[in-house]
Amino acid sequence: MGARSLLSHSLRIAWKDLTELKRNRFGLVLLIVMPLFMLALVGFIYPTSGSSASNLPVAVVDLDAGYHNSTVGSQTFIAVLDEINSKTGMMKLSSEASVSDVKTSIQSGNLEGAIIIPSNFSASLLTGKQGTLIIMTDQSNPQISATMETLLSGVFSEMGTSLAQQNVQALSPAVNESDSLAVVQPYKVQTQGVVPGTSNYFDFLAPGIMAMVVMMSVMTGLPGAISQEKEIGTMDGMMVAPINRLSIILGKTLSQTVRGMLQGAIILVLAVLLFGVTIHGSILLVFGLLLLGVFSFVGLGIVLTSFAKDQQTATMLMTTLMFPMMFLSGVFFPIQQMPWYMQDISKVLPLTYASDALRKVMVLGAGIPDITTDLVVLIAFGAVLTAIAVPVFRRQMTR
Repeated sequence: MGARSLLSHSLRIAWKDLTELKRNRFGLVLLIVMPLFMLALVGFIYPTSGSSASNLPVAVVDLDAGYHNSTVGSQTFIAVLDEINSKTGMMKLSSEASVSDVKTSIQSGNLEGAIIIPSNFSASLLTGKQGTLIIMTDQSNPQISATMETLLSGVFSEMGTSLAQQNVQALSPAVNESDSLAVVQPYKVQTQGVVPGTSNYFDFLAPGIMAMVVMMSVMTGLPGAISQEKEIGTMDGMMVAPINRLSIILGKTLSQTVRGMLQGAIILVLAVLLFGVTIHGSILLVFGLLLLGVFSFVGLGIVLTSFAKDQQTATMLMTTLMFPMMFLSGVFFPIQQMPWYMQDISKVLPLTYASDALRKVMVLGAGIPDITTDLVVLIAFGAVLTAIAVPVFRRQMTR
């Protein structure tokens, strides 16, 4: 009978909180609009297919232009470059007369970079030497610089291979095109993922955003669910009512769980419909991980909110904790790219394990045995903090 009363009281408190959310039309709209805005904003910043670089303003400086009568020199190089670029649309090519002009244009923001063809380019190729090409980039934008270097290096490699094939066939006319390619490139590399199809940055991003939105929903909802009720006096009414203190915690937890799961579901639907994210694993496991993520954050939220004197203080505490978590948990950038000391910090954050587990299930099609470590950490984190939250909540509410 005690367990039934505990459950009944918890459900009533949860229903009260959800009813208040329903009556708050503005809050209800934000509940839906916030994940939509976040997902759409990030999704369109990081395109879901193809290269994220297009129409980059790049200049060509041909210091070898005075060298004529060459079929393999700068003139040919520029012609082939124009042909490749017309198919890919990677760059918006222009020409500059000198390196100093290029530097001025980059400094003024008119160019992202330049391709410089030295004066000895044709001569080197005609004498059997390597022709040097120089890529000049905007160092104030390292992301674009790295992208441009990668793209141009790939283009130059392709052009170099084509030229080498021509040279092999010129030396041995009997060698056909496929055989000449084997001479130039003896190794053929193929890439293959764990699951069929190709992935993009948004496939990496979507699971992390789902976990982050669930965390934010719980952590920002608890100050209103507990601190606000302390301020307006309704919490005192519940505390003196003939109900178990645990019912209050369970009721508050259940209402925040519903809120977090709703936002997680919105993120999932938008990711699939708008950005083509494919869920390779079990959809039930995805929702189970979202539920476990809520559980791992609720205890922490209750502890912090219980100590806060008012809603404003509780919200500031939550924000102070959430902000570093968002950037240190591998939501936006792989943890492996962080400095070692940041990686150590990320290992104690529950959002790290929630994001990792969701990413493995959604992107790689992993099952429960593959995410055992993540599950154990999330369960342990939630259980320990919930065990701390119950007595802390009772003690703070009776002061």
